[in-house]
Amino acid sequence: MMVAEIITTISPTTNKPILTRHGLTPDQILLLASTARQAFKSYRQSHPTLESRQKVVSKALDILSQRQDELAKETTEQMGRPIAYTAKEIATAVKRAEYMNRIAPEVLQDTPGEVEAGFKRYLRKEPVGVVLVIFAWNYPYLILVNSLIPALLAGNTVILKPSPQTPTIVEHISDIFTQAGLPEHVIQYLHCGSPADLRPLILSPNVNHICFTGSVAGGLAVQSLASSRVSCSVGLELGGKDPAYVRADVDPAWVAEEIVDGAVFNSGQSCCAIERVYVHADIYDAFITEVKKVLANYRLGDPMDRATHVGPVISTRAKETIFKQVADAQSAGAVDETPANSTFAHPPAEGNFVPPVLLTNVNHSMSVMKDETFGPVIPVMKVSSDHEAITLMNDSEFGLTASIWTKDVDLGEQLTQQVEAGTVFVNRADFPSPDLAWTGWKDSGKGVTLSRFGFEQFVKLKSVHLKDYPK
Repeated sequence: MMVAEIITTISPTTNKPILTRHGLTPDQILLLASTARQAFKSYRQSHPTLESRQKVVSKALDILSQRQDELAKETTEQMGRPIAYTAKEIATAVKRAEYMNRIAPEVLQDTPGEVEAGFKRYLRKEPVGVVLVIFAWNYPYLILVNSLIPALLAGNTVILKPSPQTPTIVEHISDIFTQAGLPEHVIQYLHCGSPADLRPLILSPNVNHICFTGSVAGGLAVQSLASSRVSCSVGLELGGKDPAYVRADVDPAWVAEEIVDGAVFNSGQSCCAIERVYVHADIYDAFITEVKKVLANYRLGDPMDRATHVGPVISTRAKETIFKQVADAQSAGAVDETPANSTFAHPPAEGNFVPPVLLTNVNHSMSVMKDETFGPVIPVMKVSSDHEAITLMNDSEFGLTASIWTKDVDLGEQLTQQVEAGTVFVNRADFPSPDLAWTGWKDSGKGVTLSRFGFEQFVKLKSVHLKDYPK
């Protein structure tokens, strides 16, 4: 008899176990999919109108807001983001979901065809069926609402698979939506330690669409399995190596604050974190000086302390990978110019604490300028022109976001046309806006979440063509 695995969550702050969950056997996983298929049929009957589904979503978001502080504390315990910032993620997730709920009537309405006497033609958007959402731990609420809310509004049922690092989120979300009046089994979830355990679910004929947020390797594995089925589509939100270009016309002190925040927030564990910085030679030295001043005031330490800016990274393995990338860069000539900071020099003895690192004299032969770091490392490279900066920004397998920092906003807008990324900011970074498409170019993914286009992966088109009966 197949026995389900026990999945253990390890605290990144202490490296000690903090909770366990039971996985499912292959038979139980297949039952999950067939149950979702049955619930899809009943959901269309119990909530046939978009208005009825909007009411459920609205009520669920109210409950989520009421539980914000409790859930924020739990998030900090499980993934290590400082408690001063976790509640804001939930608040932002609610606002993002409210936006999608608000635009749903316009986005999901029928699209009329051309007017012709004796005929009526239109396109109807219908739900795809059962949606599997596999999502990451680094922004669990924000990532989840990107898919969950439009999927439910479109009329789909959803199976949620969280990271083993943040397992309780799906339990809370399921409970919250049940309280809000969502029928049984419209949202289901499973805990899973090994990606291989998802194979029967990905191959199940009852699953129609998969949303995956995570690593490139993980996304390719899911896509490869799903490609054997015509009736299953895949949306991928993968990694990034997001560049920033600082032009010579900016105030170095102001932009240093912004760049450090974009690189170090959440311990650098953001797919859209700034991971490489190109600075014009005319202000390069001044910029480095200002970055040092900013970092000198950052506090690394206990994420439960509201004075902490930087908590631990997610695992011992992540910590070792970051340290190795920095060491390899230094061995190739990079210079560590991180300022003296007592909290950086004396991090907590337990846990996966990685102090922010400022590297100069870097180049594109180094892993730190090519491969995703997912940690609080700021490598800075000197450039002599806009052309050189844009060329280097585009010299990457990734294309999630990029940022240009300049007083000349009109010129900055012109430069965005040359940058190969799904989102290009001018004088801002690390801010997915719900009214704009969140989409990756190159190896950063495929498909869209957020904006009106974020609904498209959760619907299929039906053409309806009517001709008047002859008189």
